[in-house]
Amino acid sequence: MKSINRSIQNIASMSKLTKARYLSSLFSVLLMLSSVGIIMANGFNWGLDFTGGIVTEIKLDRSIKANQINQLLADKSDQAVSVISAGEPGRWILRYAHVDNADTNDIKTVLAPLTDDVDVLNSSIVGPQVGQDLADQGGLALIVAMLCILAYLSVRFEWRLASGALLALFHDVVFVLAFFSLTQMEFDLTTLAAVLAVLGYSLNDSIVIADRIREVIVAKPKMAINDVCSLAVKSTFSRTMITSGTTLFTVFALWMMGGEPLQGFSIAMFLGIVIGTVSSVSVGTCLPELLNVNSEHYKVKPVSATP
Repeated sequence: MKSINRSIQNIASMSKLTKARYLSSLFSVLLMLSSVGIIMANGFNWGLDFTGGIVTEIKLDRSIKANQINQLLADKSDQAVSVISAGEPGRWILRYAHVDNADTNDIKTVLAPLTDDVDVLNSSIVGPQVGQDLADQGGLALIVAMLCILAYLSVRFEWRLASGALLALFHDVVFVLAFFSLTQMEFDLTTLAAVLAVLGYSLNDSIVIADRIREVIVAKPKMAINDVCSLAVKSTFSRTMITSGTTLFTVFALWMMGGEPLQGFSIAMFLGIVIGTVSSVSVGTCLPELLNVNSEHYKVKPVSATP
């Protein structure tokens, strides 16, 4: 009687998990379509790494606020200038969106109405051509990474399982890019590095679940495919939560204490880990099920002895 009750409970639990997978899959599809629309509508707020410009770090009196500097720069220049705290009172980073050597003013002269004590710590210039080259190389890096992952998945898994993992990767990258497009946060090389890191992290989760699906299909060829996928998710859930949770703690600490220079990187990583965990369960399992993956695809085919 106990074994019968346990079996009934397992069936009910599996049914609930299957419904949750289907709902999360529907949510992921809607999210992916919305993300593509947001990117097409808003574009990106490209950082100086891609557009070219000037970055100047200065040190002023601690009593001077960012809005005072912003107001003065807006009055003196027709260029878009952002004022960012350098993490220490009195230290500021000024970012000029465009470089025009003919109209570049000496920063000490510009800030003279505020204070005579302006210490220019460093200043760097990125030309527009260099920025364009970096943008092209960044896009190429994403494409090459996706192609290498596609080649790896094609060798490691049958194409139905591989397609689920690949679509999950595309889903994660599009979501992170859409967040930066929607918020218009600055997208620079550091953020691009985070997007590439999200690719690798999300791939790891998808491969673990896909590998478990393959094992269950081979071990229990008569089990329904929806139960196979749900069992794979259930058996890897604790491992996924521990891995993702510990990584999130690390990224969150980097977000809180890394300062402005690492903010874009840490936010992209945080979002990528969260959405990557969800997509591995929703997209990574539901698409192979939709494509009707089954035990026949993993049967060992005998090699003919005749030449």
